[in-house]
Amino acid sequence: MSTEAGKRIVVTGATGNVGTSVVAALAADPQVSSILGLARRVPGWSPPKTQWASVDLRRDCDLVTLFEGASAVIHLAWAFQPTHDAVKTWRTNVLGSLQVFRAVAEAGVPVLVHASSVGAYAPGPKNRAVDESWPTHGWPEAAYCREKAYLERALDAFEPNHPEVRVVRMRPAFLFKEESGSEQRRIFAGRFMPGPLARPSLLPIVPDIPGLRFQALHTDDAAQAYRLALVHEVRGAFNLAAEPPIDAHALAGLFGSRVVRLPRPAARTALAAGWGLHLIPASPQLFDAVLRLPLMDCARARTELGWEPERTALEAIEEMLRGMRTGAGMDTEPLAGRKAG
Repeated sequence: MSTEAGKRIVVTGATGNVGTSVVAALAADPQVSSILGLARRVPGWSPPKTQWASVDLRRDCDLVTLFEGASAVIHLAWAFQPTHDAVKTWRTNVLGSLQVFRAVAEAGVPVLVHASSVGAYAPGPKNRAVDESWPTHGWPEAAYCREKAYLERALDAFEPNHPEVRVVRMRPAFLFKEESGSEQRRIFAGRFMPGPLARPSLLPIVPDIPGLRFQALHTDDAAQAYRLALVHEVRGAFNLAAEPPIDAHALAGLFGSRVVRLPRPAARTALAAGWGLHLIPASPQLFDAVLRLPLMDCARARTELGWEPERTALEAIEEMLRGMRTGAGMDTEPLAGRKAG
């Protein structure tokens, strides 16, 4: 590991789905001497070599003091909700991230690793994979994609103004692990959806919606890519996803279900009704975006980072479903395990 990444690493959003995996990966690395995890609420979880600080990016924070002397900042903090109030998520995700970028430069941190997403990409093909040069305009109607795309533009301006900072942008697919099952049920399906409904035997059919073909990745595998970005002198964007791409037939094989064709307007109408009644937190605009996201080519991560996922996309989804059924979680606020009966 290079000296710039070998000592003190600061991780924002360190208690969430990705943050807990990144902190664990760094804590297991003998060349990382200390980790400062930033989160709104200090967790009970105590991984090795890790200290915690309470930071709320919705407000002005003294991030410069926290970042001073850091070898790298890994910026993961993100708010998915409230999906009915885009101003609130913009305040945390965009304004908070801009505050992080400024503090990195002011504190003289040599490396910034930023969590972008497949959601930053403009609509693209489902029958072939695109590399990191694909446009990152997002799907403008979905707040998540809008925010991820805006931060891509912000980094486009940041990098030439701060060439002394090595900026890496990670663009992972949908990230799952068992411990995130309860959180992801609350974020996407709603806190009132019973966890046992995630049992494959209770899903006799899988809807085949035109355009519903996406990629997934185990969160721990994504965390290794973040760690490797500190090891190698790389810059720029990296796509992260596991095989195979997920569609209705892949899910039907996982669940032992049969595939039933469902028109896109029917699926969207049902989702929009649930979202409008505040029964489902996932917005119909995000559904529109998922149907348009391109498949990603991850050759650059494999070649330049030496990265290879250890689990398939289906294994990652299986873990998440198991976590939903059992109410799995961790001793952090975002990942608190809760089983809805």
